[in-house]
This record gives sequence, structure tokens and C-alpha cells, in this order.
Amino acid sequence: MNEFILHSKRVITPNGEAEAFVWVKDSVIKNVNKNRPEAAIEMLECGNDVVMSGVIDPHVHINEPGRTEWEGFDTATKAAIAGGVTTLVDMPLNSSPVTTTAKAFEDKIEAARKNLHTNCGFWGGIVPSNEKEIEPLIEKGVLGFKAFLTHSGIDDFPNVTEYDLRKAMPIIAKHNLPLLVHCELTDDRGGMTRDRRSYKEYVASRPKQWEDDAIALMIRLCEEFNCRTHIVHLSSADSIEQIKKAKEKRLPLTVETAQHYLFFCAEEIADGATAFKCAPPIRERENNEQLWGALKEGVIDFVATDHSPATPELKELQSGDFTKAWGGIASIQFALPVLWTAAKQRGITPNDICRWLSSNPAKLIGQQTRKGEIAEGYDADLIVWNPEESFVVTEDIIHHKHKVTPYLGRELFGVVKQTYLNGTMVFDKGKMQLNCGHIIKHNSHE
Repeated sequence: MNEFILHSKRVITPNGEAEAFVWVKDSVIKNVNKNRPEAAIEMLECGNDVVMSGVIDPHVHINEPGRTEWEGFDTATKAAIAGGVTTLVDMPLNSSPVTTTAKAFEDKIEAARKNLHTNCGFWGGIVPSNEKEIEPLIEKGVLGFKAFLTHSGIDDFPNVTEYDLRKAMPIIAKHNLPLLVHCELTDDRGGMTRDRRSYKEYVASRPKQWEDDAIALMIRLCEEFNCRTHIVHLSSADSIEQIKKAKEKRLPLTVETAQHYLFFCAEEIADGATAFKCAPPIRERENNEQLWGALKEGVIDFVATDHSPATPELKELQSGDFTKAWGGIASIQFALPVLWTAAKQRGITPNDICRWLSSNPAKLIGQQTRKGEIAEGYDADLIVWNPEESFVVTEDIIHHKHKVTPYLGRELFGVVKQTYLNGTMVFDKGKMQLNCGHIIKHNSHE
């Protein structure tokens, strides 16, 4: 279908939730109207299901080329459309080669084109002494850059120091692109010295202070260089106040947290349960309730999965050793239902979900004039989902390459019925239409 109308009593528009007719033609939204257009066009009735702009996840580790046994574009982007993710952005560190040069970016694009089932952009990487690659990467079309202030877990992607950032940030700022930063400044307090299966000890081995110190550094550099700075996967509620003050000064600072920090609490995680291992760690309930408050207040801008899968062997499921297990949670397929399941208990509406999963992420990746809203002229990246219906996460429904996820066995609310990509229905109650994804580049759209 290149022309059709979606009707629902619950369409999430820029002005809020309303009954509306969404007219799609030639991959874009022609108009949104409270009355049915008179034109004889096929209408798809959605009843009380929510019609929303597609989920945008700007924090995804796909690992291809080079580590495709962990994940790949085929499986990751199938999982994406099954979960209503119509645009994702791939992180630069888990592929081989890492995306820190223009040549490596070309390799990444070539790998992606073969099996791309959703729209996909890419971050470039900042590592020590690659500042001369920043502008070539921008010319190739990266949407921004990612850096680590602690070991990334990948030896080919070493962490940067303040010295490195002082060379990179003026170049990134000149092009008005974002710098995404993993904020942990490690010191000699790290490490698990007694029980390597103890989750409580794992949390203590990565203290909040590491995050807080790193975020303080990035706020200072953000102000000095006027460089768009984005804090990824915030887990320390102790940093909320300094972030709030930075935003009051109108610094170009944005912040995300991840679904797992809002859904799980440390008190509930058993010793040896390495499926839950991520960095920074999932912290205590009191801390995570403060994250919810900051999200509702707008201090935290949005939520992104940090989908970071690995083989079951790397997760050390048998030994339960947190010092050896890969730190990452596979979750892109469940981005919306995980957040909604936790949010609906707090009186949060689908309007908020759209802001946190679609419209605000669109701003980070520079796509806010074409994605993230149901409005005239926007790309017809749409999802239809039922907020009252639930399902249980079982291995047979997971499209990620590996089925290791802490959400296994959980009942989640928010069933994605259909996903539309550029006006094409690519997911319909389990059935998929594949290879419909576009590559998104800075200032262009392939």
C-alpha cells in the first residue's frame, strides 16, 4: 500500500491523545484530521489501540561486522520491528573493526545494507588520537560520536581522558553534532574481592561516585566548548541535581536512562544472576524511584535500551561470576512494553511514552523535523499497540540472536500489533516484511 488511512480513538499527536484519521501517502503523513477524508482511500481501523510514531532507540549495539556471533543487523532489526522500533542508531565499539575511522564506517555501511529491516543510523567513535578522523566520519554521515571514560570492554575501543576530549569536542561542536559519553571515572575502589557471585558486591564495585565525577567533568567541558553533550544510561540518582543545574544554565546537555534501571531494582536480583549484569549497574529501589522522578520532571530526556547482547557463554550463566560475565542486556524488542509496564503503575500516559521513546530521541539524532511525531510531512514510521493487552516473554518469541535476557518469564503490558516503516507495514501480528529499512545519515536519508 502506498496510500491508506489509519483511524483510532487514541492517536498520539503533538497536541496530545485524540481520535484522528492519519492519512499516509508515498511514505509520509499527508495529514492528520479529526474527520475522515472524503477521498476513496483504504482505511485501516485500529479502534482503541494506540497509534503512535515509531520508537527511536539511539543506543543499540549490533556488533556487525566482526562479532556477528553476538548479534547482527538481520536479527537485531527483526527484533526492532517486532517491538515497534522504526529507527535505531548503532554504537561504534562492538564491531570489528570499531567505527573510529572513515574506512571502518564504510565497512559498517556495507554490512548493514545486506540485512536492514528497520531504519538505521550510526555513531562514530572517539578514542585517543583519532581526532583527525572526526571530520572524515562526519563527511561519511555519522550522526554524532560516542566516547567512554572507563574501559569499554573492548580493547580496540580504549577510553578517552580529558586531554583527548579537549581535542575532540571543539571539532564536534563546530558541526553541532552530539557527543555521547559513558560516564564512569574509575578509581582503586573498584573490583569484587570476596564473593564474585554477589550482586550486592557487584553494585558496590561500581559506585555512584564514579558516575557523578564523570558527569561533573562532562558538564564542565560542555559549558567550556558549547558542545552538545549527551549522558548515556544514567543510573546514579546522585547526579540528578548537577544535571538539573546544568540545564537551568541552558547548557546543550541531554540525558538518557535505560529501561532496566526503571524496571528492575537491585534488591530483587539474585546472586549469580549474570543476565542482569550491565554497567553502570542496576541500583537500589530508592535510587531508581528518583530516576523516575527526574524522567517525569524532564531532567532526564528519554529512555533507550542500551541493547548489548552477547553469546550465552560470555554471560557466564553457569558460573554466575560477575567479574567474568559480559556486561550488557539484550532488550531492543521489548523497549516499549518494558517501559510501559513500569510506567502504567505510576499513572503515566502513552503521551509520555511517545515523548520518551520517540520525539525526544529524534532530537538527539537530528531527525526531529521528519521523525518522532504524527504530523503532516513527517515520515510514516508508525506503530499500533494495545496498552491493556499483555504477554509473557518466552524464548520462542524473541528475535534477538540469543535468548538471554532478564525479561524472560516476565509478563509485560503493551502489545505491538503493527509496525509501519516509511509507509509500509513491516510487522503485522507476528508476520514480517523484510529488507525495508533505510540508512540514515547526517543531513541525508539514503
